[in-house]
Amino acid sequence: MSPFAIKAIQLLLSLSFLIVLHELGHFIPAKIFKTRVEKFYLFFDVKFSLFKKKIGETTYGIGWLPLGGYVKIAGMIDESMDKEQMAGPPQPWEFRSKPTWQRLIIMLGGVTVNVLVGFAIYMGILYMYGRDIIANDDMPNGLAVVNEFKELGFRDGDYILSVNGAEVSGGLNEVNKFLFLRDVKTIEVKHDDGEVESISIPEGIGYEMFKKDIMLPFSPRTKAIIDTIIPDSPASKAGVLTGDILLSVNGKDIKYYNEFMQAIQGDKSAENVIVVSRDNQTKTFHITPNEEGHIGVSTFRKDIGHTTIEYSIGESMVAGIGYGIDVLRDYGSQFKYVFTSKGATSVGGFGAIGNMFPETWNWPVFWERTALISMILAFMNILPIPALDGGHVAFLLYEMITGRKPNDKFMEYAQMIGFFILIALVLYANGNDIYRWLFT
Repeated sequence: MSPFAIKAIQLLLSLSFLIVLHELGHFIPAKIFKTRVEKFYLFFDVKFSLFKKKIGETTYGIGWLPLGGYVKIAGMIDESMDKEQMAGPPQPWEFRSKPTWQRLIIMLGGVTVNVLVGFAIYMGILYMYGRDIIANDDMPNGLAVVNEFKELGFRDGDYILSVNGAEVSGGLNEVNKFLFLRDVKTIEVKHDDGEVESISIPEGIGYEMFKKDIMLPFSPRTKAIIDTIIPDSPASKAGVLTGDILLSVNGKDIKYYNEFMQAIQGDKSAENVIVVSRDNQTKTFHITPNEEGHIGVSTFRKDIGHTTIEYSIGESMVAGIGYGIDVLRDYGSQFKYVFTSKGATSVGGFGAIGNMFPETWNWPVFWERTALISMILAFMNILPIPALDGGHVAFLLYEMITGRKPNDKFMEYAQMIGFFILIALVLYANGNDIYRWLFT
């Protein structure tokens, strides 16, 4: 089976699972409060359904348009825009006849379920598989630091001791994430000469990282040994082999792979003189990068280890909730970058979501990605946009505070505007996917 098909199946399975549970979050409290649910659908049934069956007062079905799902609750202005029903007098089984607090619980049900599902999956992953981190002991050569962070005082070979005065339990990946998404003021490091220093981090470092596309300011420093060569790349055509030890680039001696990456010229018109050691003999290659500025090699990483943190049932429950809360918070922090010119062009649709899944089936990764998508769905659905759960919640909170209910005509127009906003966002996000597929 092709990698594309495996990703597509994982995406469809994950979204179907989460959509059904989200809609159950609305369906169950509606039933508890004796509100009639006329339809329960996975995907949208525009014009026709792939499957449908009526059980009691509810028609259950699967639509053909995989843009979500819905429950149609009697007496509620939603995406169905059923004006005929709303024109009649309110009935006791209808949504509009229920107390405001009951309607609020019904509308918050889907988001609540998404959050609880995310928590539950993270708990299961931590209990079953633990958590792999890259700790200081896993990096015998310390850190490789990008040039922009060397200007702050960091050096190659550093070890990070604390962030804002606290030890980082999540290892190296968590440090990079904190810099991008959290308010980091100081990082304490131990330099390779043994000196311990507290380095001040400038305000707004996350925006600087985003603008300069620095997602990994710190990475494990590895030896300058070629591990992989891309077929038909400039390095492959020149005769470079796996296992070659890099000695110098353009006359500059190197010991570590990050030094090689900094020394090599990425200009496709510039020739690089690369000296390697092979079988105790030196060989010299003249290599010009390709159009993307790459020569087609990667580093030897077998000297980098990892630490697995294991959890008991009780520990996994506490840690899973904490991890899920961090995911929600960090996604909310990341969301601010969407409102920049660069962020707008990086918004993705189904293609971007599908690429979150691996090309081969891996259950731990599948469930981790599903938990992340569940948290993203919770965050996006609670945004105060009409046609989303958050829009309904905003109107209900207005009603609770003011004691006045927005009239049906206003709700109809708001729902239409919200629906068109959502369609525009879906088209824009998936258009970005198509553009990147065609031109990058």
